[in-house]
Amino acid sequence: MSGPQHTASTIRAAGCVLWRRAPDGGGGVEVCLVHRPRYDDWSFPKGKLKRDEEPLAAAVREVLEETGHHCVPGAPLPTARYLVDGRPKEVAYWAAEATGGAFEANDEVDRLLWLTPEATRVRLTQPRDREQLTALLAALPRS
Repeated sequence: MSGPQHTASTIRAAGCVLWRRAPDGGGGVEVCLVHRPRYDDWSFPKGKLKRDEEPLAAAVREVLEETGHHCVPGAPLPTARYLVDGRPKEVAYWAAEATGGAFEANDEVDRLLWLTPEATRVRLTQPRDREQLTALLAALPRS
């Protein structure tokens, strides 16, 4: 179908692919996934921008709200673009290293997992989220 784009306003959101060095000291990394009971999905921490909020600030805020972890944002990752109930949604993502904190289940997120990159790829509910995981692994500093 051609013609002008529909006028529905784009839903703007931001999030992080949160990672940490694996506790076993083997030099690997673990990636954080959150489970949202409302959608029964496993995804990266993310959420909608507040009015006049910068995407990076929103991403860091959402990580803290959903995971209980503080983080240091790093490289920007590919923006996810998809439709939600017919409206376009854009989610800006950054790589972010977890710097401490503790998860407590809340209304939005009831479970959190730290997984190897391979297990993360399998567990992600939305195949489109694998693009951000791939970009994270390419952007990580080599230890």
